[in-house]
Amino acid sequence: MQALFLSLLVPVAFASSSFLEPRIFSLVSRGTNLDGSLPLYQNPNASIEDRVADLLPRMSLQEKVAQIIQGDIDGWMNTSDPLDNTLVFNQSGLEDMMSTKAGSIWGGYAMPYEKFVFALNVGQKYLMENTTLGIPAMFQSEGLHGFTNNGTIFPSPIGLAASFNPELLSSVANIIATEAEGLGLSQIFAPVLDMSRELRWGRVEENFGEDPFLTGEMGLAYVTGLQDGTRRNVTADGPGGIRKRMASTCKHFTAYGSPMAGLNTAPVVGSERDLRTIYLPAFQRACLESLAIMTAYSAYDSVPLVANKHILTDILRDEWQYPYWVTTDAGAVDLLISQHKTCDTRECAAKAVIENGLSGEMGGGSYTYLTLPDQVAAGTVNESYIDETVKAMLRTKFTLGLFESPYPYSDYLSTIRTPESREVLLQMEEEAIVLLENRDSVLPLSKNIGSIALIGPQVNRVTFGDYVFFNASLNGITPLAGFQEFLSNQSSSTKVNFAQGCELWSNDQSGFDEAVSVAQQSDVAIVMVGTWSLDQTLLWTPGTNATTGEHVDLSSLSLVGAQLPLVEAIVNTGKPTVVVFVSGKPVSEPWIQAHASAVIQQFYPGELGGLALPEIIFGAVNPSGMPKALLSCKLPVSFPRSVGTTPDFYNYLNGMRPIDAGMITDNGTLIFGHQYVLNSPVPIWSFGHGLSYTTFNYTNLSLNPASIGISDNFNATVIVHNTGSVDGKEVVQVYLSDVVSSVVTPVQRLVGFQKITLPAGSSQTVSIEVDSSQLALWNLNDQWAVEPGEFMVTIGTSDEIFAQASLTVTA
Repeated sequence: MQALFLSLLVPVAFASSSFLEPRIFSLVSRGTNLDGSLPLYQNPNASIEDRVADLLPRMSLQEKVAQIIQGDIDGWMNTSDPLDNTLVFNQSGLEDMMSTKAGSIWGGYAMPYEKFVFALNVGQKYLMENTTLGIPAMFQSEGLHGFTNNGTIFPSPIGLAASFNPELLSSVANIIATEAEGLGLSQIFAPVLDMSRELRWGRVEENFGEDPFLTGEMGLAYVTGLQDGTRRNVTADGPGGIRKRMASTCKHFTAYGSPMAGLNTAPVVGSERDLRTIYLPAFQRACLESLAIMTAYSAYDSVPLVANKHILTDILRDEWQYPYWVTTDAGAVDLLISQHKTCDTRECAAKAVIENGLSGEMGGGSYTYLTLPDQVAAGTVNESYIDETVKAMLRTKFTLGLFESPYPYSDYLSTIRTPESREVLLQMEEEAIVLLENRDSVLPLSKNIGSIALIGPQVNRVTFGDYVFFNASLNGITPLAGFQEFLSNQSSSTKVNFAQGCELWSNDQSGFDEAVSVAQQSDVAIVMVGTWSLDQTLLWTPGTNATTGEHVDLSSLSLVGAQLPLVEAIVNTGKPTVVVFVSGKPVSEPWIQAHASAVIQQFYPGELGGLALPEIIFGAVNPSGMPKALLSCKLPVSFPRSVGTTPDFYNYLNGMRPIDAGMITDNGTLIFGHQYVLNSPVPIWSFGHGLSYTTFNYTNLSLNPASIGISDNFNATVIVHNTGSVDGKEVVQVYLSDVVSSVVTPVQRLVGFQKITLPAGSSQTVSIEVDSSQLALWNLNDQWAVEPGEFMVTIGTSDEIFAQASLTVTA
């Protein structure tokens, strides 16, 4: 009688459409069935959709809203001291947090592992055993290039992309997931798939470069490596459907990386064609199987992306049929009020995001979603929008197997910082370094060279990119230590002379005399300069400085302070000078390109970057004594001659880049041109550029078939020859140009690539399939179409053609 009586009060007590009859559960105990049977949502062998459909009607409106607001472990744990290991928690804070913000829980803090695991166990145990429905939370952290709580730190994503090695990147992501999974985490905020086309923007280092195709391939590799597999005690691909062990979070959806004036969160100007051809392809390629997506802060075409119905509902949910969890970025909903000025109340902001975006609210703001229950009661928000958003959250949780495996593993230490992870780390460090110039083959250096000078502010410093934990650099090795260790392991008698010369952030040249003296005493000078970022604590601490990272935007891409004069002073000694850029974005210094003996780009490295660099510079050997096939890296982003010549991405539209360049010579002579008057729109180094210690030749390019229909794929086949004396790796790149089209298309675009290893003197036939979708354009009818006509297919880099052939497409 009591259960029946309560059921009559449902419309009044809960005001929830989910509680309408018929019902198989009691409102007193919604986690059980009236007949005593196991609720379908608790059955791991039931289909995911059936489990979602069974659980949703059991939830009160308050429970639904709590599922779509991000909580934080600081609600029950003291997170202020990263060294504190006190295993206590705040019971009232825990209960309060779980009553309002229980769907996902932020855990991206640096703290001892014992305390971290304790915190996650307390949270999950409360949800599983002390709430009516026992819905576990997704515990979240960052993993852009390494798990942020003392996990292995890999090169920043811009460096990962330079490898042009999706398989290796998938191994990196697998390690990140393994380290995080053991500690109880189930969601990682990565990968970032923004386009690095606006180089002033501080977050260039977080992206995979300027190209949609490369970004899509690397993004897919990351998502696959992070997600594939199952959590312990979860059946893989059983009768209940597919399972994943970790939720990747593709971000920032979408167009976020091209803000006006390069200023973080600023609006992005673009058309539907820009959206479809530049910003969406990487997400469509990489993220349809990703278990989460994060929206962007900015507005696109004057509509805030956090509440953009066209992008978040029409395209993502309806057109792409994306079924999983979508969340805002931190504090993004409040920006509708404070920045975009499209709302004046928290109620308006919450309504706009839930109805247009079907997404949850991350913390960092005023928690506007707490207004939703009252708005439903008042009739201003339809509960169906909340239901659809909750379904996406539950679908992700069931796919993760969280109901069966919500807790950290007791042996979590066995999966963190393993020897196998170290091997992958070192390989990726090597494959993230690009040789840009090598005049007179000054590199590799002989291990018998008498002495080298290590000069510059990046020599005795560990420089990671952003999104690393507090004091993460303590796990890294400096280049100075790396050179010393490498030469010691090689039993070399080479003397290492060091002088810093200057600071990264100062105009002070008082150290130049020492640096010049050290160079003069050495056979070769290696000068290391660049940009710098900070860990996530220091990056946001007032009074600290950085030149890249989130909210750190630049008006110049030149070296800061005394760094360029230091390079000039060392080059002017007459000693062979190797310049190493350690940076998170391109550095615009054409003088260095023109005058240095060699130039190396090391995008922000990981923990072994200081050891990988001397391996590259000296041409390391394997334990067997054979030289490693090094220098397989290519630029994922173009290097402009100055900030005034940007944008300089390679895949510019036809008609965009006329060239009648001017210049200023070394002696100050002004040579006037028109595009530009005293400069050139041609990059210093373009996308896809990267030298080797051996030479390659390409012959016998063929297209199979050479004439295709509009829905046919084709293969570009070419023979690659290693014509040098050492083994080498090469990235075979395929570019395509539409000769005549109904709309203006890029002058060229990357449509395929493959990394190969070739022994000295050998050759290999390489065949790369190009999907017909890569030939499509967004036509005048706002549709994707492959237009009949002629296409040029080239093999090479974006600025150098090694072989080319014509492709005919017929109707």
